[in-house]
Amino acid sequence: MKENKQHRRQEDFGTDFEEKVLYINRCSKVVKGGRKFSFSALILVGDGKGNVGYGFAKANEVSDAIRKGGEAARKNILSFEMEGTTIPHEITVEWDGAKVLLKPAPEGTGIIAGSKVRSVLELGGVKNVVAKSFGSNNPLNQVRATIRALMSLRNRIRNREMRGLEV
Repeated sequence: MKENKQHRRQEDFGTDFEEKVLYINRCSKVVKGGRKFSFSALILVGDGKGNVGYGFAKANEVSDAIRKGGEAARKNILSFEMEGTTIPHEITVEWDGAKVLLKPAPEGTGIIAGSKVRSVLELGGVKNVVAKSFGSNNPLNQVRATIRALMSLRNRIRNREMRGLEV
């Protein structure tokens, strides 16, 4: 199996992860005796040091969906490149109908972003960034687009070395 340095298990990190419930959806199914409800939960975990993960789970109880989503998020932790307290370069990523634009910002700007994108960036440890979400406002697609954007970031120094240019 090919080893991916950006995708590691929870055991490789400490246990200092913060967990956040981003979205809970209630779904109902009409049966003979009335309505039967089920729930899906979108959970985010991050350590504030460039590691973030998300989990999506479904269950018949809210607490079970949150627990399962948290376990899935901890198994799906990814690392991304940062340049100080911001990101190395501007990036635009599309996932299904959601399109996310991330721009680096100078020190003191803070996180200027919508709710779901803001949560991913906060838990990932990015302090200064400007973000804009276009298209769909589906929470799961926004989170996936944001995480894909973070995974696509490249360090300037390593990028120049890879291209054979002097640093």
